[in-house]
Amino acid sequence: MDVGSDRRKWMYPLLRKGPLYKWRNWLSYVYLLLFFSSPFLRINGQPVLLLNFIDRQFVILGQVFWPQDIFLFMLASIAFIVCIVLFTIAFGRIFCGWICPQTIFMEMVFRKVEFWIEGDAKNRKKLDAAPWDREKVIKKTSKHIIFVVISFFIANTFLAYIIGSDSLIKIITEPIAQHWVGLLSIWVFTAVFYLVYSQVRELVCTVICPYGRLQGVLIDEHTLVVAYDDMRGEPRGKLSRHENSLESKGDCVDCGLCVDVCPTGIDIRKGTQLECINCTACIDVCNQVMDKIHKPANLIGFFSENMIREKEKPTFTGRMMGYSVVILILVAVLSYFIISRSDLDVTIMRSAGMLYQEQPDGYISNMYNVEVINKTDHPKNITLTADDPAIKIKYIQKPGTIAKEGSVKAMFFVLIPLKNIRTAKTVVNVQVVVDKRIVKTVSTTFVGPIN
Repeated sequence: MDVGSDRRKWMYPLLRKGPLYKWRNWLSYVYLLLFFSSPFLRINGQPVLLLNFIDRQFVILGQVFWPQDIFLFMLASIAFIVCIVLFTIAFGRIFCGWICPQTIFMEMVFRKVEFWIEGDAKNRKKLDAAPWDREKVIKKTSKHIIFVVISFFIANTFLAYIIGSDSLIKIITEPIAQHWVGLLSIWVFTAVFYLVYSQVRELVCTVICPYGRLQGVLIDEHTLVVAYDDMRGEPRGKLSRHENSLESKGDCVDCGLCVDVCPTGIDIRKGTQLECINCTACIDVCNQVMDKIHKPANLIGFFSENMIREKEKPTFTGRMMGYSVVILILVAVLSYFIISRSDLDVTIMRSAGMLYQEQPDGYISNMYNVEVINKTDHPKNITLTADDPAIKIKYIQKPGTIAKEGSVKAMFFVLIPLKNIRTAKTVVNVQVVVDKRIVKTVSTTFVGPIN
């Protein structure tokens, strides 16, 4: 925004291709390929990623997670937050410039369409200021039609991550009357993405996104960020043809290209700023200038404050080490729970408010409720047995076959010979059997008389 003005200052970043821009290009190609293909790829019959909040089903790398696994999500979320904190402490906001979906779509997709149709920064600025003639109408209409089409594809893919690719295909191929809610969702998402990338743009990074605000709290004098070496560059001055005219000046020739290429419009020479997304466009263009005037590269580069002021090398600080230890512990605990996680979630509870009952042939019985959740993508036939041959199980309602990704509830009696009961409460181990194989053992309490 303009200082002292409520009018929006539109950005017209200059495009200069350098080594870092080429690396960002390749990274964006990989990201876009994964983004658009992941909902349709399968691992063990499951999508690579599915976040179905409606049906409370979540799939990550082919592993199905249910609400009963919420503690795993909480643990993973804590680990993710700590990783973000550590990464920001070490490298500042480089995630925003290189990996963030907002930046990748804005700079590597929509901005390229804009360059292709309207031309470079000078031509785009001139076109916006020009009256609405035939050329402007054609270019602006063409650009925004393509923006809507791209937003439509993003919206469909985004919805596939929520409801699954199979459901998305049904919305597309079956009659509209059967899926009007899904179709409406697609167009709502399309409108949102179109407005973000055609109107809101860099304001997402500079105003809306909370992560940028965290940067000022997390970075310190050891953090590597995109920075201007003012010790070398100042005092800046225009390049002169007179010999020895730069002896009293720094290496910065005050060309202003670092500002012209910045997608958020900042001047990196004023120091680390909240709006800087570490996209490295200024590094590429400054290095091109330094090469032309035969000066060392990286007047703008990845520096920490101590690297500029104290000429220190990058160091792995105690704070980084502490966060790394915490991350390793969290990842180890999370990995253990995921590896030891069972395909079946079984809950057995003795029926509340009911005492033991005497049965024929000298048996004592307790009634139990069981709920079994099948977390796999194929049905399972469930039977229950006791680990002690003297203990019998009598079904009131059999669990039977559980559908894939389904659940079933059942009721049964546990019968123990009176002579085997020694205490008021006896621990009983109930085995869950699938295809003659014991997959899980659940312990419960049996209440009976004391002999």
